[in-house]
Amino acid sequence: MDELDSAIIGELQTDARQSNRELARKLGIAPSTCLERVRSLTRRGVIRGYHADIDLKSLNRGVQAFISVQVRPLSRNVIDAFKAAVGEMPEVLAVFVLAGGDDFLLHVAVQDLDRLHSFLVDRLSKRREIVSFRSSVIYQREQNNVLSPLP
Repeated sequence: MDELDSAIIGELQTDARQSNRELARKLGIAPSTCLERVRSLTRRGVIRGYHADIDLKSLNRGVQAFISVQVRPLSRNVIDAFKAAVGEMPEVLAVFVLAGGDDFLLHVAVQDLDRLHSFLVDRLSKRREIVSFRSSVIYQREQNNVLSPLP
């Protein structure tokens, strides 16, 4: 990736809905060059998609939490099956497979604290492969939506 590719990525992270013509104007390049660069970044898998950033409260998901999970036995089958099962749960926003003390980190969003408790007690604790879990409620979140390559 060169400087132009990095600039394109930076602009698209700021506003992915801008037209190719506007993007080219901001970067000082021809629209045809811009379009080819964006297509190349997409073909190479650098740009993986375009997404809408949705306010979770508007979807009745006002409480977010991280749930650290340990499973046993630690085998590829157990890890893959657990990852697939929790990934299909509507409360789960993201599943991270970890190294270290915990095996998974789940990011969940639910209606309220009672629903979080129900999710933990009625859904997670019923899974036989889980040996322990702990939850941390998220009060606030800041996210860096414009990333640049590191040297």
